[in-house]
Amino acid sequence: MTLHVGMLVFPRLTQLDLTGPLEVLHRVPDAQVHVLWKDTSPVQPDGVPIGIVPTGALSSAPRLDVLFVPGGFGHVPLLTDDEVLSFLADQGKTARYVTSVCTGALLVGAAGLLEGYEATTHWAYMDLLPMFGARPARRRVVIDRNRITGGGVTAGIDFALRVVAEIAGEPVAKAIQLGIEYDPEPPFRSGHPDVADADAVERVKRRLADRIAESRAQIERGRARRRGG
Repeated sequence: MTLHVGMLVFPRLTQLDLTGPLEVLHRVPDAQVHVLWKDTSPVQPDGVPIGIVPTGALSSAPRLDVLFVPGGFGHVPLLTDDEVLSFLADQGKTARYVTSVCTGALLVGAAGLLEGYEATTHWAYMDLLPMFGARPARRRVVIDRNRITGGGVTAGIDFALRVVAEIAGEPVAKAIQLGIEYDPEPPFRSGHPDVADADAVERVKRRLADRIAESRAQIERGRARRRGG
């Protein structure tokens, strides 16, 4: 049977949040990957001079076995976007797995799909997860029942291999890992605040502070709208 994997795209997404998992998931036997947005016009990632062409529109998507949401600074306006959140909520009701990488978890939460679940996201945004009733878990990949969430950006490959292991078994996941030669050897021990030097952590926190404040404010606006409705 065909495994339908639906991957949301949107303007100003982080390209690697999408393409890392895509490179893994399209290799699952019998998988059909759907790259979905409101229409099929090319979507421009944040800071990367390439266009991503959706394969279909949200309105025409089949029922998905795996629902996937990437992150990126473009998530902020979508936190109150009725069309996108309705799509996620509807597909999330029947998907075998509801998944995300990086700040995609905030969109999954805004769609009401993380209430009572453990979840992770980019380390700088972890404090926002409880606003959706989620329980933050400081792990690179978190599996709580059929919710699978990954940390920031590069965690997407680890995340996707864990998804494959759940769907198709560990031998298939290991073969895919070998096929893409995923054998990371980072040049610096600086990929997470727990191991990075204090100066680097403060530098990144300062750079992201306004972005995090934008996300928090947009989440609050969404909550106010729901209370008013």
